[in-house]
Amino acid sequence: MEAENKDLLIEGAKTFGIDLDQEAIESFGLYLGELLKWNRKINLTAIRSEKGIVLKHFLDSLSVYPYLPQRSVILDIGSGAGFPGIPLKIIHPTVEVTLIDSVRKKVDFQRHIIRVLGLKGTKAIHGRVQDKEILRDFGGRFDIILSRAFSDLETLLALSLPFLRTEGKVVAMKGEVDDEEMRLLTGTEGTPYRLQRTIPLTLPLSSVKRTILLFEKS
Repeated sequence: MEAENKDLLIEGAKTFGIDLDQEAIESFGLYLGELLKWNRKINLTAIRSEKGIVLKHFLDSLSVYPYLPQRSVILDIGSGAGFPGIPLKIIHPTVEVTLIDSVRKKVDFQRHIIRVLGLKGTKAIHGRVQDKEILRDFGGRFDIILSRAFSDLETLLALSLPFLRTEGKVVAMKGEVDDEEMRLLTGTEGTPYRLQRTIPLTLPLSSVKRTILLFEKS
């Protein structure tokens, strides 16, 4: 990792209350190198620069860190090349993370990174949350469901519900929320969810806008 991008990672993480130790920095460096190498042969992400990956994948993933309990069992739906689940596991070793994605090559990469980084309590599943066998094996097991640009909000909430424990939470990571989605959010009364918080933010040292939405299963 180039020095300026390492500084971006370290300083950016501090804005979320995270002081990266040397082991975590080295893990992110390995992750970055493997992602760039695999991405030359397999299309894992459209972002292909070091700085873009550090900012729009690593730091974007870490933005939800302040809202996760120390000992959570997490399901990352539509995890792609491992975001946000793997970066969160790197800096939050007490959480258990299950990643699920429908694209085999992306799951193969996730499993590779889990092995390379020695991430215990982390598994990558190939499949869809709609699959009966996935629901049978994982239904009702999670405290937190994370998703970053997996689907529209209504679909995400519906698909998440069977996997949550009582009082579990859905953490939806989105870009700027438009007026139509805000109308949907105000209509969550009477559904199995309660909107706890809407958190607009700008990714560190950039002008990139994001929104974190926290829903609790009621």
